[in-house]
Amino acid sequence: MGKDNNNFVPHEIPRPEWPKRAVITGGMPYGNKTLHFGHVGGVFVFADVYARFLRDRIGKDNVLFVSGTDCYGSPIAEGYRKLVEAGEFKGEIRDFVRKNHEAQKNTLDDYMISLDVFGASGLMPYSEIHDKMSDWFIRRLHENGHLRRISNKQFYDEKAGCFLNGRQVIGKCPVDGCQSQKAYADECDLGHQYMPENLIDPKSTITGETPIMKDVYNWYFDLPAYNSLMKEYVARIQKQKNMRPLVTKTISEFLADPVIHIKNELLDRYSEVRDSLPAHEFIEEKKKPSFTIKFAELDEMNKACEVLSANGIRFRTGKTLVPFRLTGNIEWGVPSPVLDGEEPQTVWVWPESLWAPISFTKAALSSKNRDTEEWRDFWCSKDAQVYQFIGADNIYFYGVAEMAMFMALQGKDGNVSDPPDGEMQLPVLCANNHILFMNAKASSSGNIKPPMADELLDYYTPEQLRMHFLGLGLGQRSVSFNPKPLDPTIQPGTPEAEQPDPVVKDGFLLSNVFNRVIRTCIYTTQKYYDGMMPVGDIEEQVLADAKKAILDYERFMYRFEFHQCTYVLDSYIRKASKYMVRNLGDADRNNDDELRRKTLINVFHMIRTAAVLLHPMAPKGTEMILEYLQLGESFWSWDRIFDSIAAFTGGKDSKLKFLEPRVDFFTRHPSQFAQDGEDSE
Repeated sequence: MGKDNNNFVPHEIPRPEWPKRAVITGGMPYGNKTLHFGHVGGVFVFADVYARFLRDRIGKDNVLFVSGTDCYGSPIAEGYRKLVEAGEFKGEIRDFVRKNHEAQKNTLDDYMISLDVFGASGLMPYSEIHDKMSDWFIRRLHENGHLRRISNKQFYDEKAGCFLNGRQVIGKCPVDGCQSQKAYADECDLGHQYMPENLIDPKSTITGETPIMKDVYNWYFDLPAYNSLMKEYVARIQKQKNMRPLVTKTISEFLADPVIHIKNELLDRYSEVRDSLPAHEFIEEKKKPSFTIKFAELDEMNKACEVLSANGIRFRTGKTLVPFRLTGNIEWGVPSPVLDGEEPQTVWVWPESLWAPISFTKAALSSKNRDTEEWRDFWCSKDAQVYQFIGADNIYFYGVAEMAMFMALQGKDGNVSDPPDGEMQLPVLCANNHILFMNAKASSSGNIKPPMADELLDYYTPEQLRMHFLGLGLGQRSVSFNPKPLDPTIQPGTPEAEQPDPVVKDGFLLSNVFNRVIRTCIYTTQKYYDGMMPVGDIEEQVLADAKKAILDYERFMYRFEFHQCTYVLDSYIRKASKYMVRNLGDADRNNDDELRRKTLINVFHMIRTAAVLLHPMAPKGTEMILEYLQLGESFWSWDRIFDSIAAFTGGKDSKLKFLEPRVDFFTRHPSQFAQDGEDSE
């Protein structure tokens, strides 16, 4: 490297602006099971890295990282019922949820997911806070005039003599283009929403009979009224550098006009009832198997659906905004406020899970002995920001329903897509594409069963898995997770069996390269300088390289480009390794103590820089580095990100903690030491 200023390139790209306070949420795993690899590798690792980064970037007192078990809803009630009937579980439904919640929390702890609170919407002490928040939220929407009490039809099983909850009905999704064969009462397993009467070929899961429809009343949020505001919102966030196209594209798909698609072979039958349909536009879809009829209002489309259904004409609806149901009659749920004298109901699980992070924010503040009303400083302030990490399937709920409801909390009029200070602000969504398993979409309810998160820890360390998941590039596309020990296609003695495990290979940067850099430098100080780390002037090119890595990393982190952050670190650490090997080798061959000291000063600056950037990703190993450097917790603060080590030691050489032989900062799993394969630089 040296002082060759011809290699120095100024790196003065404008830096991102960060909030003064932040909440990070990690979705909400459902309370009917333990966590599979997608929960951790598709959502929680990314949320954790961002939370840890922001603690270093803006101060840990200004960051809250919250999530929790989603405890309510018909899937849990139905799953619990089946287990009890089969004699596989004894206890109340709350005990069933608590068992899964505790297992989920233990798994997240094992992966070093640093939540301030991992709550549970149906368990104390969180349920008391969440019940009150749910009551306030719904009453506020009602007071502002954004709720409608709609009479709609609910499935009723005549043979069983009961109404069916959402998961006790299964059919085919009626939304055009959706191929889901697991569509429930008003939502399919891919997240599409529709009115229950539009479900195709419904069957009761209790008796297998075709249920009838009976009228029931529920409260709905008037989501269609927010179509134009949602379009304004999308136009605004499309300009944000930290908004993924996946989010804006998916939201926009739900803002289309109300349409119905009918197969071309039914054109004559449509013509027979056309005049009895509300006013609509006929659209011929050339080179498509269906034609389209478009309506000005959702209610008109729904009336047309009734006419078509009554005449036996099959159809599919398009993706459009429909009223968002808030209440239901399932017993296992959050109590809904009685607004107009109706019979008591419960809140549908999806709406209350959207404001549950606010409840968990209050719980987190309480756990820190802070005023719970500070939640408004995090959720309602222009100088704060909420970041929600989710999977692609949940964009409708978080990106459409939640955003519109947050706008509606502002009042009857002044509803804007960019809320004023003091009103509920709109979170930034970081949605990942699907993380596949062996090139197929895995689902615990589907044919391809995903490995459970705990199972992976039998083969890999948490930091190996964290680095691998971050490097997959899920922000850009769906990517397959292919852990070699769980690949059923690999047979001993085949060429595939000789290939390196992709997870282990990605971990070599830390377990081989960075380990070697840190250990070599510390052992060199112990051999030549009595364990004292030399400090002094750092070469300009070394400072320039560090600054470039820091600013590149910061820019990529702002944009949620985690795989790019790993590339920055890969390049930087390998460059440090090559510099160290070359210069310390020259120093030893020539017995040049001045070069040795100068090299250590430069490389320890590289170690510091890399450690701070790696801190959110590999917290255990990097905190062990600080333990041996003995420089204090301010080492992680981005207020001092460009400081040299001399700034921490008062300009004096500093004593390091003694490093025993064969001590690793970044370890490999014990099962891997029998495997061949070393890192090549």
